[in-house]
Formats: sequence, C-alpha cells, structure tokens
Amino acid sequence: MINSVVIVGGGTAGWMSASYLKAAYGDRINVTLVESDRVATIGVGEATFSTVRHFFDYLGLDEREWMPECSGSYKLGIRFENWREPGQHFYHPFERLRTSDGYTLADWWLQEGDRSEPFDRSCFITPALCEAKRSPRLLDGSLFAGGLDGSLGRSTLEEQRAQFPYAYHFDAALLAKFLTKYGTDRGVRHIVDDVTEVGRDERGWISHVATREHGDLTGDLFIDCTGFKGMLINETLDEPFESFQDVLPNNRAVALRVPQPDQATTGMNPYTTATAMDAGWIWNIPLFGRNGNGYVYSDEFCSPEEAERTLRNHVAPGRDDLEANHIRMRIGRNRRSWVNNCVAIGLSSAFVEPLESTGIFFIQHGIEQLVKNFPDERWDPALADDYNNRVAEVLDGVKEFLVLHYKAAQREDTPYWKEAKTRALPDGLAERLAIGRSHLLDERTIYQPYHGFEQYSWITMMLGLGHEPERPRPSLAHIDPTNARAELARLRADADELVAALPSCYEYIASLNS
Repeated sequence: MINSVVIVGGGTAGWMSASYLKAAYGDRINVTLVESDRVATIGVGEATFSTVRHFFDYLGLDEREWMPECSGSYKLGIRFENWREPGQHFYHPFERLRTSDGYTLADWWLQEGDRSEPFDRSCFITPALCEAKRSPRLLDGSLFAGGLDGSLGRSTLEEQRAQFPYAYHFDAALLAKFLTKYGTDRGVRHIVDDVTEVGRDERGWISHVATREHGDLTGDLFIDCTGFKGMLINETLDEPFESFQDVLPNNRAVALRVPQPDQATTGMNPYTTATAMDAGWIWNIPLFGRNGNGYVYSDEFCSPEEAERTLRNHVAPGRDDLEANHIRMRIGRNRRSWVNNCVAIGLSSAFVEPLESTGIFFIQHGIEQLVKNFPDERWDPALADDYNNRVAEVLDGVKEFLVLHYKAAQREDTPYWKEAKTRALPDGLAERLAIGRSHLLDERTIYQPYHGFEQYSWITMMLGLGHEPERPRPSLAHIDPTNARAELARLRADADELVAALPSCYEYIASLNS
C-alpha cells in the first residue's frame, strides 16, 4: 500500500493538494507538508473558473465559511477591454448559449440580431449583470438560477454537466492560510523548515527530503509544489520542461495590491477585467477591501521599469507607496508531470499566462487526477501514463485557446500586436480559425480533449475579438425566424428582470463579512 505522501512546498498548490488528499482518504493516508518561511509564494490564482466549486464541495466547505476569511468576491466572467479597438469591450461569461430551432443564439444573432448591439449583450444574460454590478445571489442567499444551486458532493471538474453562473476572486495567500487550518485539523503534518537536499534510491526514485531542522522526511509518494523552481521534478529528476514561449511570449508580470476603502460608494465589479496594452495586458481583480492588479507582458517588447510605470499610471496613479511585485514566469509544461514516485502540481508542473484564470484550475485538475490514478505498491505505469496524458491534453488545449486571443484580436497598432498576427500557431488552431470564417465552431470543431473551455467560450472569444464568419449560415435563411426573435427578446427581458431584482455585488459580499 501507498500510505505516506510528502508534499514539498506550501502556498495554494501545496495546501489544496494536502486538503484534497485528506478529504479523499482521511486517516488511510499520512500526509506531510513541508514549506519554508523564507520562500515567498507567487500568490497566483486570485481569479478562478466556475468549476472550482467542485473543489470546495469535495472538501465540504460552504462559500459562506471561507469567502469572508479570504477577501472573497464573485466573478461572473471576464471583461476584455481594448482587444478589438480602443474603448470597445465584451464579456466572456460563465453561461452557455441558448438555442432556437437547433441553432445557438449566436448563429441567430448573425442572421437576425441587431448588429448595432454587441454580440455578448444580445446572446447572454451575464453582461447585463456585470454592467449593473449585480451579485448572482439574493440577500437571502438564493441563487438567481436556483436549479443550479446546491452541493455537488464528491464530483470532479470533468463531471460538470450544467454551467454554474459564477466563479470566485480571492486572496490566494489567505486561501492557503485557511486551507492550512483545514488540513492540519484533519491530520496533515505541517513542518516549517528549509529543504536542503533531495535524496534518491538505487532506482533513481526519491527516497527522502532532508530538512535543516527536522532531519530526513521519508515517504512513498512525493508531490512537488515548489513553484517555478521545480525542485523535485526538474532539479532532482531532470524532467525536461517544454516551453510555450514560441506561441505565448508573455514571460513577465508586475503586480500591485491596491486598497479600495470606498467600495461602499464605488461598488464592486463582479468580474475580472483584462485590458489590452501596448506590450501585453493588465488585469484587475476586485476583492473585498482591495483590488489585485498586474501587467502581464513580454520582456522582448517592454522593460520591467516601463511595465511598472504603465501599471501604476493605469490602476493607482499617485500611489508610489504601494510595493510592486515583479514576477518571472516559466511558460509551458513539463514533458511529464508524474515521474517515478514524484508528481508535480501547480507551477512546478506547468503554467500559461493568467489570461483566462487557469492557475487554480490546473492545480485542481492535477490533484483530482492524482486521486483518480493513485498508485499502490506495484506502481502500475499505466496510471502515471494516464495522468500525464490528461494533464498534457489540458495544458495543450488551454495553450491553443489562449493563442486564439492574440491571433484573433484586431489590434495591430504596436510591434507586440503586429507580431501576434505573424507568430506560429499550435497544431489545429489554423484550421479552427479557418472554420470560424465560414461558420461558428461547435462541440466537434473546438479542441476535443477536455481542457476546461466549452463551445460557447470559443464562440465568444472569436466574435468578441472580431473574428466573425463572413456570412450567417445559409440554412437560416430558409427557417422562420419567429422563435429565434422571441428567444432573443426573452433573454433581454430576463436580463432586465434580474438586474432589477438582484442586490449589488458589494451589498451581498458586505453582508457575508458583517
């Protein structure tokens, strides 16, 4: 039996892994987490996917328990600003497209819609809620889409059948702190110490990690959560890292935490904002009491000093007292994330730039797949192979989806954006872009393996960025549009009704924190 797991590294990845293992296996597995108090965590993952609720439900945590402890707030989608042209924006929501007579409302919008109104406002409810800064929950705690509410129990990402309408923003360091208590209360052995050496046995497998004050820590399975360093997977086991920078060149970020003491007056945006800039893009993530902000860029086109200056002018003019955090990002994935008796999770496994908030998603997917493929003393290589294939498929799919953002964006006004149009494409994306000029993608023409993004996401980004079909589907000209027009009108009425009924995002979040 495999009954001893040692996790090297804390932060979000380490404590999500430790907590999940304890929730899954209880006392049947001994879990030790060792982390240094001299190594700062990156703190990625302040914005998430809606599927993160599977993680919290698996742990038996209600959002009313952890959100106030983590400065948590709601995320209904991502607002993309200036990606098509200055002053233009659109939303990528957590909302599937409605249909009429077998075609999506996006198809019908191309045929019958008011083209003076943006696609997203015509085809989704969420943009109206975002513009009005609405909470997805009423003050009594009920969800506006009541049929989607309730615990998912012990389910995983790939089991999601209905699209939940929101995700979360939270302080990643506070979430790690919250999960530290959750994990240690359930038996995780927590050691604060420096790892000085990683030992290997005669097979080349990891035998122990040596610590400065606590001696050798032995285990059967080791989880590498040491961030971009990859202390176990890369430095010890020499697993090759495959860079994505040939297609995703952004390799640096600078971040600022900006206090928001006037949220009761200014309100709180229930969405992440991604604003296109000359050499990358700036994020804005509203938390309770502060905003998280950062500039993601390529150092081929922008210096760290210029990036910090641009970010400060954009999000916090006059606040030179705020400390900037400069981050070097390793973009890509390990050839394998499970090697011998070591599994890398989080930044030590892989990372793509945070444009679609995939950092926490990758951690969650990695730990879910580890539990699904957990080994015994035989160390069946087929389990590790399945794990590595699934992790690789997710990473490669997200890579392709992110490259779409840059290739399809209409901006060509700086050297950075001009190069985005000529850069090489991942396999399959050129064909998808060509299909998108003929007709909208569907569930068979998007990237096929599970990668977290559905048909509506691919359609939303293509139409929002301006990569539209040259004409509507010819078949629609032969179908009576009465039902489609009624559905488009019904969607607008539903949106207006919800805007009138729902409280503001700030009002609801403040009630959780009172």
